[in-house]
Amino acid sequence: MFNPSRDQARRFLIDAWQKHRAKLPATPLEIIAADLIALHPEYHSLLEGTDALTREWTPEDGATNPFLHLSLHLAIAEQLSIDQPPGIRAAYESRLRQHGDRHAALHDILECLGETLWRAQRDRAPLDAAAYLDCVLRRT
Repeated sequence: MFNPSRDQARRFLIDAWQKHRAKLPATPLEIIAADLIALHPEYHSLLEGTDALTREWTPEDGATNPFLHLSLHLAIAEQLSIDQPPGIRAAYESRLRQHGDRHAALHDILECLGETLWRAQRDRAPLDAAAYLDCVLRRT
């Protein structure tokens, strides 16, 4: 299983964005990452800056960690591509119909994935796929 360090994960996203901006060849995963980054113009200057690898984002600062946010987006892209957990693709389609906007639909899922991960960590338990899907389907 691929388990990158924090710096490797950050470097991957920075490199994917640099390749996209320079119109350089990229791997399929880098293309997906760059497409997700393109949806977040608020992160572009950070990814193009010099302190992205070392900067810290803490809950006390009240700022969202852009690398965590983008990594959750990547996880959701993978989930949707293989419909895992089963039903996530249909749940996404439901959100997409409601919002009429891909990014808003993805953010519904992202909120639920973040909550599911938090609960699993807090409870020291496996991810609850049923609760995750239920959360996505309940969002209005």
